[in-house]
Amino acid sequence: MSTDQEGSAIAASRSREPSERTARANADTAVKSADRVLMVLDMLASSGPSTFSEITAALELPNSSAHNLLQTMVRRDYLEFEPGARRFRLGLRLWQVAQAYLGNGDVVAVARPIMDQLMGLTQETVQLARLDGVENTYLAIAESPHPMKLVSEVGSRLYAHATGVGKVLLAALDPRDAESRLRSVELPRFTRNTVTDVPRLMDMLRTIREQGYGEDQEEYVIGCRCIAMPVCDSAGSVVAAMSVSIPTPRYDQEVAAQVHRGLRDSVNELSRRLGSPDV
Repeated sequence: MSTDQEGSAIAASRSREPSERTARANADTAVKSADRVLMVLDMLASSGPSTFSEITAALELPNSSAHNLLQTMVRRDYLEFEPGARRFRLGLRLWQVAQAYLGNGDVVAVARPIMDQLMGLTQETVQLARLDGVENTYLAIAESPHPMKLVSEVGSRLYAHATGVGKVLLAALDPRDAESRLRSVELPRFTRNTVTDVPRLMDMLRTIREQGYGEDQEEYVIGCRCIAMPVCDSAGSVVAAMSVSIPTPRYDQEVAAQVHRGLRDSVNELSRRLGSPDV
């Protein structure tokens, strides 16, 4: 290579270096911004509506970049801003994206008419949930027509160890996985009936696997009982659990037997429609 050629090559290499450094810097900034967006969503999902100062303090974000970030998320409807309380909350667009999640969408779409039919049969609130860590998230609800009933919301999360659907979903895990999850947090006690002892919970999960259903005996709230069963997909895997919640004053052995029969038929029908080979 001639001296002129070498000089040209060096110059070209040097001219590329700033652009490559700039590209890497831009990529790092984009990743950091994406990470901050997810941090904000995670925080608001767990803590609820929060002020600007609460968000920046909890996530240790610089005020200037946090302001731009939150305004962008509000403009895109991933967040909503409450002017009166000056708080940010999760927005409609995030809900729309969540509903488009194929796994939930298919199950919920197929489950809704079955849940409505079961609610009509039992006249009690029917719920569908999935497991996330040590919590169950409610995907769909068919609400009882009675004035006295369980009040819940789609998207709400409850500790799995204290609910019927939660224990059914935990029971579907590999026992080592279930035990690891239960030991990873301090399990709260909600009523005098709540079981927080992990070895005892593992025994309960073993019983649920054997009998095919789980119960909530006023373990989350006094005055409400629940019967829950697993829903399986085409691979035979448990993808959700369905429950019927019954106020204790309306609960007796005859009601429990009717709910068992109706719930069993409903989860079998839902599993069959999802392609489960075990129905």
